[in-house]
Amino acid sequence: SIRQPKRRRKESEYGMQLREKQKAKRAYGVMETQFHRYFETAERQKGITGENMLSLWERRLDNVIYRMGIGASRAQARQLVNHAHFSVNGRTVNIPSYIVKAGDVIAVKENRKNTKYFEQIKTMKVGNMPKWLEFDPEKLEGKILALPVREDIDSQIAEHMIVELYSK
Repeated sequence: SIRQPKRRRKESEYGMQLREKQKAKRAYGVMETQFHRYFETAERQKGITGENMLSLWERRLDNVIYRMGIGASRAQARQLVNHAHFSVNGRTVNIPSYIVKAGDVIAVKENRKNTKYFEQIKTMKVGNMPKWLEFDPEKLEGKILALPVREDIDSQIAEHMIVELYSK
């Protein structure tokens, strides 16, 4: 007998919301519990919950290192932070989820600047840096000029769907 091909059903609202959440979790390398905590923090802040959540993810130290072009990927940036290569406002920080604030200065620690990896970065051209960040490859130092707003974040994440999912 000839089997009929299986038909794909239209994805449910829940399915689409879940896919957005999983996409965001993968993109930022955050586990479920921590992800939910970001949602709760964003919900308590003034403003639009979804945009607050995106802003929190963008302000993670590992993501900022990635955005500055120091790490080739978020995973690599996370490892660089874990290995205590950076200081924030002069203090060593080895916590990838550390949330930076406007005005924070992020620098490669003095004793790490002459490693092969960071020597390569000194010669790189600064690419398309988000306008809320500034990075000087010569000094291996960057600054948070302002908090990121939705227009500054080029992610393809529909954050309103994640908010709807968690608001159920």
